[in-house]
Amino acid sequence: MHPLRYDDITTAADRIGGHVRPVTVAGPEAGAEPYELHLALELMQHTGSFKARGAQNFLLAHREAGTLPDTGVTIASGGNAGLACAWAARRQGVPATVFLPTTAPKVKADKLLSYGADVRLVGTEYAEALAACEAFAAETGALASHAYDHPLIAAGTLLDEILRAVPGLHTIVVSVGGGGLFAGVATAARHHGVRTVAVEPEKCRALDAALRAGHPVDVTVDSVAADSLGARRVSATALRAAQEDGIRSVLVTDTEITRVRRALWDDRRLAVEHAAATALAALATDDRPTTGAYRPEPGEKVCVVLCGANTDPSDLAGSPAGA
Repeated sequence: MHPLRYDDITTAADRIGGHVRPVTVAGPEAGAEPYELHLALELMQHTGSFKARGAQNFLLAHREAGTLPDTGVTIASGGNAGLACAWAARRQGVPATVFLPTTAPKVKADKLLSYGADVRLVGTEYAEALAACEAFAAETGALASHAYDHPLIAAGTLLDEILRAVPGLHTIVVSVGGGGLFAGVATAARHHGVRTVAVEPEKCRALDAALRAGHPVDVTVDSVAADSLGARRVSATALRAAQEDGIRSVLVTDTEITRVRRALWDDRRLAVEHAAATALAALATDDRPTTGAYRPEPGEKVCVVLCGANTDPSDLAGSPAGA
């Protein structure tokens, strides 16, 4: 597979136009922070995450090439990539077999069933589900998709849409698991001269570990955001993107992720996954000036991607603002 290029992103945008929802960007609140904070609400995307973009691109490209088999498509996922794959497969009229770890949230497994997917629970981590998926593809001839490590999946079309809503953007902030969202955003951001901040939980730090080692390495996965960001190893594509100029990699604690997720509900009535809160948890704010891993300059235009709506909101009901 060739390295991800900006023309892969423009090709994907042309291919999936009309098949996905353009991102909604919420503008800054007056006087809230010394920097200009925008929120890209990709949690409103089909299936609740950006994964719908890559899944459509992947299947449409194979449909165009005549390589989409009647046996359908299979994927291993912590949940969101599987949801997107099953949704896109249903639109293409082919079956989807999705392998999930047993730790995947029930809300994601139930949604997969509603899309008509054949759901198979294997192991406790994404890596175990992936091994089972690869064996299934070899046995049945199903087209094997990947949750993040493929140019057609990672050719993210999100940043160009954000730039149309926020001209002059300085910095884009995204959470990182296996690196699909990050690789696509960072590739487009470099083309446009925009800084990228990659955010990981301290206990799911595959990109941080790869940057320190100089190559992808396995890491321990143990975070509140592990269902979405729990890849044991980051993709080589994401690592190459992270090694370019204009990239900053930061870590945040589970405590901060949980606090920010609750604040998004209290302040904005946004029920998001911990993965979405991970990105926002990186920013220093007036009410937590010392805990943010990234401190924007006064006047800096920053956009945080909030991605992931597939959560059980019942644990938000006890928040102080909702009491």
